[in-house]
Amino acid sequence: MTSSPRLPLLAGLPLAVGAGLAIPAQGRINGALGSRLDDGIAAAVVSFSTGLVVMVLVSLILPRGRAGLARILPAVRERAFPRIYVLAGGIGALFVFAQSFTVGILGVALFTVATVTGQTVSGLVVDRLGIGPAGRKSVTAIRVIGCLLTIAAVAWAVSPRFAGTSGGMEPGGAPAALLVPLLLPLAAGFLMSFQQAMNGTATVHYGSPIAATLVNFVAGSVVLWTAYAVKVSVAGPGNPLPTEWWYYLGGPMGCVFIGLGALLVRSLGVLVTGLGMIAGQLLGSLALDVVLPAPGTVVAPATVLGTILTLGAIILATLPWPRGALRR
Repeated sequence: MTSSPRLPLLAGLPLAVGAGLAIPAQGRINGALGSRLDDGIAAAVVSFSTGLVVMVLVSLILPRGRAGLARILPAVRERAFPRIYVLAGGIGALFVFAQSFTVGILGVALFTVATVTGQTVSGLVVDRLGIGPAGRKSVTAIRVIGCLLTIAAVAWAVSPRFAGTSGGMEPGGAPAALLVPLLLPLAAGFLMSFQQAMNGTATVHYGSPIAATLVNFVAGSVVLWTAYAVKVSVAGPGNPLPTEWWYYLGGPMGCVFIGLGALLVRSLGVLVTGLGMIAGQLLGSLALDVVLPAPGTVVAPATVLGTILTLGAIILATLPWPRGALRR
């Protein structure tokens, strides 16, 4: 079995940040598609289906993709890892559905804080349990402080958007009405760390993150198409698909951060990989707000300073932990 090489922190962390850059762009595209179709499930189906097409082509065209494709069934048959790991794509389906369904209700700010909080907390849990291929990492004080600072910094960075969202955070709004919609991105964020750990373990046995990403999109597409079929049988189809090409870029962007996440968790661990992606997510959001601002967007000092503080908190969380904290 040829496994993906481990990457040093100085090389892996920038890749995690780069992968995170795709998340806000995907979120904006899927949110816009959900509004256009008036159907969050349909938007998630489109996103996952286009991503699946991309991964099938990549798996067939690239030699490493074909090699990984040939190892999928033997690894599952031989129980090289728990078979439930092949269902990790269902978590990705939940995340994309949460994007498509709740961004229009909560606004980008609340959605971001909810997913980051869930992902950061579960990153500590997953590393402590040793679910991912990097083994166990202890919950040290420096990692907890770094995580808390990350959540606070993200909240500060997105705070200027709270007043401008339609999610009930304006004076006279109804915060209680946001509780149920808020639970969806919180749960999706919490489960993302488990998805990364499962994908990373599968990647070790497939020998390529391409195969793990393909399996993710297969599982996620099955889940979403099933949900969509139930929805259509009850409520009928929604609006027709748009003709603008950019609505279909969400899936390929998902291929980028799922594939890189599967590759990096073996080297960095789940928490550090997730924190790096969070940094990329904020940097990508800031870049979108500057280059392609949504209506009413204002780049406030808190956005810039909060993003900088987030980067500092992530560096703090990646400082060396005790030698005995990692068990193989």
